[in-house]
Amino acid sequence: MDSVRSALSSAISNSAPPVPEFRDTDSRLAYLRWLGAMASRLAKRTPDWQERKDFLQTVWYESKRAGLDPGLVLGLVQVESNFRKFALSRVGARGYMQVMPFWTRVIGDGDPAKLFHMQTNLRFGCVILRHYVERERGDLYMALGRYNGSRGQPQYPNAVFGASKQWDWHDLPPVQASPDPSKPAERVPGGPS
Repeated sequence: MDSVRSALSSAISNSAPPVPEFRDTDSRLAYLRWLGAMASRLAKRTPDWQERKDFLQTVWYESKRAGLDPGLVLGLVQVESNFRKFALSRVGARGYMQVMPFWTRVIGDGDPAKLFHMQTNLRFGCVILRHYVERERGDLYMALGRYNGSRGQPQYPNAVFGASKQWDWHDLPPVQASPDPSKPAERVPGGPS
């Protein structure tokens, strides 16, 4: 348990700002297309553009940082809190990803009020889910069950998988100019997703 505590604590204590970095212009453009698509899908739930952008940017950053699909994380947030920052469950789970306060004692500074801070909540939730994915050797179904405390029961994983379908996104392959100016440009197979 000490190695788990150490790894999770180290991941949470990294206070890097949630600003995505990109290896090239195509990657940045793919992120911006994702951001535009997700922002329009989230507009009814979060009408304020800046709040919506900050939330989505943080989801992207923390998901990628933890090696998770942002669509899966958005599906989990939808099921857990319906995108409510100050959601509080009857058992005390808090924030967007409904993180239990005991996690702040295990891998944080012990202050459960910080779980209502957007980046803190998303970082904890993503790190905890990644921990469970590793513990379940890549089995997302079982990892989601652990995250929810319902391991082996289908309702929660199925709800998250169902919700994540509306956040699924695949980028179009990049356009490559035709060497023949009289022919139109074509999409290149195997572009970014």
